[in-house]
Amino acid sequence: MLQQRRGFLMGCLLLPLLWSSAGWAGDAASDATVLVQRTAEKIIKTLEARRAEVQRQPALIYAMIDDIVAPHFDFERITQGALGQAWRQASAEQQRQLVNGFKQVLIRTYARSLLSYSGEEIRYLPAKPGSKSSTVTVATEVQQPGAAPIPVNYRMHNTSGAWQVYDVVISDASLVGNYRTSFADEIRKSGIDGLIAKLGDMNRQGRD
Repeated sequence: MLQQRRGFLMGCLLLPLLWSSAGWAGDAASDATVLVQRTAEKIIKTLEARRAEVQRQPALIYAMIDDIVAPHFDFERITQGALGQAWRQASAEQQRQLVNGFKQVLIRTYARSLLSYSGEEIRYLPAKPGSKSSTVTVATEVQQPGAAPIPVNYRMHNTSGAWQVYDVVISDASLVGNYRTSFADEIRKSGIDGLIAKLGDMNRQGRD
């Protein structure tokens, strides 16, 4: 599971950040692939330009990700999917805490993967329309020296004219599906509040 999550977060270097509703009106699949490539280059250039600064103050990368990447994830839908039926059992305040806690876990894990990026080649495959008119799957592969490439598929949906990621699939393993198992185990053991506390512990342990 750790390897799958690392692959997911390494693949997030390709995260499409500049989606536009105008692009969807044309050839959405083709436009999506172009936007993924352009954005990958932008993220990597941003990191390289500030790497020395981030090395002096590692916490700066969290703000960078929160500003550039986070707005393009639907963290509420991701959290809801990871909890499954348990989401309905949570109060509005518990749901808010779950979303915030899980968001920080993903940002911190992504930050570690981003910092470990060392020029792996990225192959851009044709994107495909999703099962609904408001969804699309962007397919990529992260090339690894001496190893099979890691396939990274981004499932995105359009809400109010903005595209957001609601799941990432690495080698046929869903991010949401992977966390659903561990979240369910924690909820059975300690309840909703126990999961909230667990997410808080994970974020405190990850502080620099």
